[in-house]
Amino acid sequence: MTASTSTATPGGATADAFEHKQNPGQLNSVQLNIVTLINMERATETQSLNDAMYMMDNSIGGPGQGTNRLETVCKQGQVLNWIVRPIDMDKRIDGTWPPMPKINSIVFLDTETGDEEDVAERKIFTELKIYGAPDRMRDKFTPVYYYWAGTVLSTAKPGLYRYRLILELEQERSKEKLYLNTVQHPAIRVLGV
Repeated sequence: MTASTSTATPGGATADAFEHKQNPGQLNSVQLNIVTLINMERATETQSLNDAMYMMDNSIGGPGQGTNRLETVCKQGQVLNWIVRPIDMDKRIDGTWPPMPKINSIVFLDTETGDEEDVAERKIFTELKIYGAPDRMRDKFTPVYYYWAGTVLSTAKPGLYRYRLILELEQERSKEKLYLNTVQHPAIRVLGV
């Protein structure tokens, strides 16, 4: 027989019950990072993000880690940072850098109507801002990437919100940029606080 080591807390609840009521893991964090790696060669060759985009985050329990259909579990009022970078990040032997991806826009979709191609009418985020200037900070000691940041509104209704990433990709030996949308839509799952 195993002995239980629960301890009482103020109000008479056990420590086990108290811990169970708390948000687990990263839900207690102020910020979550959603990292997207892009296989630039494959994306520009196929002109598609299918099989060229891999997403992961530091939330707890969201499915789709390592795929292009990531579901990030977050809470109302939480800051989310979308980070995008190419898989190949090293300076080349000839002294040049590989092409870079950049988030051009993040568009939340109308999941209430069932048509996930329509833009959502209700706002669930504060204004998203783009950060990062890779061309100015590329050196062997500084990680290089672009990122967007935003805060889930404290009034956002709990639920699943799909979004579309619109990426701007540099191309080899061309000044022309390639703009691609995610076809498989990632999502955030907002939990009430």
